[in-house]
Amino acid sequence: MESEEVLQMPVIGEPAPEFDAETTHGPLKLSDLKGKWVILFSHPADFTPVCTTEFMAFAGIADELKELNVQLIGLSIDSVHSHLAWVRNIKEKMGVEIPFPIIADLDMKVAKRYGMLHPGQSSTSTIRTVFFIDDKGIMRAMLYYPMSNGRSMPEILRLTKALQTSDAHGIATPANWEPGEKVIVPAPKTPEEIEKRMKEGYECKDWYLCFKEL
Repeated sequence: MESEEVLQMPVIGEPAPEFDAETTHGPLKLSDLKGKWVILFSHPADFTPVCTTEFMAFAGIADELKELNVQLIGLSIDSVHSHLAWVRNIKEKMGVEIPFPIIADLDMKVAKRYGMLHPGQSSTSTIRTVFFIDDKGIMRAMLYYPMSNGRSMPEILRLTKALQTSDAHGIATPANWEPGEKVIVPAPKTPEEIEKRMKEGYECKDWYLCFKEL
């Protein structure tokens, strides 16, 4: 039973698992954030080198995420007191203020519910996960990194903007897409739609791959 809980994973396209947690900003429930996008990320431990660089990097994109209606939330299996001391240390030693809440998950409830514990890495520390939850509470994307390697903030921003652009315009985005570049028109599903598509003025490489400007 314990191993099943550890290996439980959320599913893209389904509601993100609810949580009710203590954080450095007070109690927080996921359901209270409906109407906002949420980026929930985990780190292995407070006062560790890679995690410290990541927290400073997340702080660096926090304002841009806020402008995108995104609530950033950190998590590790540490206490609120440890989180607060680490946040204070980062401000004092690195000159960086951490503006987002950090979940104290000492009982590992959130970590297990979100599949943040991978026994091949550690049974007591979370790996580096990033969960993208939309404003309706639906899991939209997930990134998993090993404990040894820090995450790319440009990719986290890029994917957030890509998801929101797809929702706003009913389109898909190609590999390496950046805001302002051409997007992909959804592929036709019938012979009639194929014939119509080829006459709609899109930039088509073939019937199934058509681009347009937004």
